[in-house]
Amino acid sequence: MSSKYKILVIEDENNIRNFIETILNANDYQTLPAASYEQGLLMYASHTPDLVMLDLGLPDKDGIEFIRFIRKTDATPIIVLSARTGESDKIEALDLGANDYITKPFGTGELLARVRATLRNNRPGMSAGSLPGEKFSLYDLIIDYDRRMVFIGEEEIKLTQTEYNILALLSYHTGKVMTYAAIIKEIWGSSDDGSIKKLQVNMANIRKKLGSKPGDNQYIINELGVGYRMNEENI
Repeated sequence: MSSKYKILVIEDENNIRNFIETILNANDYQTLPAASYEQGLLMYASHTPDLVMLDLGLPDKDGIEFIRFIRKTDATPIIVLSARTGESDKIEALDLGANDYITKPFGTGELLARVRATLRNNRPGMSAGSLPGEKFSLYDLIIDYDRRMVFIGEEEIKLTQTEYNILALLSYHTGKVMTYAAIIKEIWGSSDDGSIKKLQVNMANIRKKLGSKPGDNQYIINELGVGYRMNEENI
C-alpha cells in the first residue's frame, strides 16, 4: 500500500496540469489529475486525496463551487491555483475554506513549499491547543503556548493579550493565509467599521516588538488587501 501523499490536481489547461504533475511526481507525491469540476468530484470521491490543488476557471463550473461543496462535509486541505489576482477572489476562496491561494504564474519552489506547509499543518492532532506543552518555533522566535509567553532567542517579548492572541492564531495556521475577516472573527468575535484598522494597528505593534523592519517578512507575511500568513522555515 502506497504511503505517498495523494494530491488531486483539478486544472483544465493540459500544459499547466502536466507541469504540476511532473513537479509533484518528482518530489514523491502521487498525483490524481482532473480537467473539470465533475471529474474532480469523481476523483475526490473515489480516491479520498490528502490535498486538492484547484483551478477556479474550470470549463463546466467555477472552482469556487468545488470549495463550497467539499466544505459542507470535509476538511481536506485545498490550495487554489488561479490566474485571478483580484483581492475579492482571494478573499472569497479563503473565507469559504481554501487553505491557501497561489496566483499564476508560480515557481516550482513556491509551489512545493506551500504543499509542504499545507500538508504539515493538517496532520491529525495538530489542531490549535491540542498538544499540552507544545511550543512553536520559527527561526529565533519561540511561542510557549502553555505559559502564553513569546521569546526572540533568550529575550522575552512583552505582548498585550490581544497581540499574543493574534500571533498565536497565525502560528496555529503557519503557511495558511488568514483573511482579515477570519482573524477578526477569531480574536474579537464580531466586526465593525474600524475592525480592519484595529487589526492593522495590532499587527504593526507585533511586528515592531518582534524586531521586524518595513518590508521584512521573516515572521509574518502581509498578503496585501487580503490578510496575513505566518512564514515558515525553508521557504
